[in-house]
Amino acid sequence: MSATLRLLPMSVEHLDAVMAIERRAYEFPWSEANFRDSLRTGYSSWVLLDEEVVQGYALMSMAAGEAQILNICVSPLRRRLGLARQLLEHLLLLARAAQMERMYLEVRPSNTAALKLYAAYGFELVGRRRRYYRSADGNEDALVLARDIGDINQPHRHGHVAGESA
Repeated sequence: MSATLRLLPMSVEHLDAVMAIERRAYEFPWSEANFRDSLRTGYSSWVLLDEEVVQGYALMSMAAGEAQILNICVSPLRRRLGLARQLLEHLLLLARAAQMERMYLEVRPSNTAALKLYAAYGFELVGRRRRYYRSADGNEDALVLARDIGDINQPHRHGHVAGESA
């Protein structure tokens, strides 16, 4: 991680900046209530700061041996700089430290950048949720991806998610 980048637990004070990124990044963003509920529930919630400015964030729930990535997002102005990778690696390390056995997430099939990132870290297609995400033309499926936590020290280099071209 860059010397100017810092990962900190997300707090209510970060929500204005988080919501600004969320609204720029997604056509149908999470609501502020979604983030407040995640903080109140105690989900693992993190912000990535550069010079005290929020550049990205990640949220994850953990229970019964399973981690669920709820949201990873990087400011559209800071994409393709490895920030999402840093957030994902942080969540994987936290899940391993908490002795989680498996990690899950949902992703839009149209989000090819995210699919490539997750494939590089060994996530594989395990299911599909029909019409899960709202979209401008109705609804879009969610791909359900998973990986064992196991040895997370090195990313996998599979190149694509099984069953999908990335």
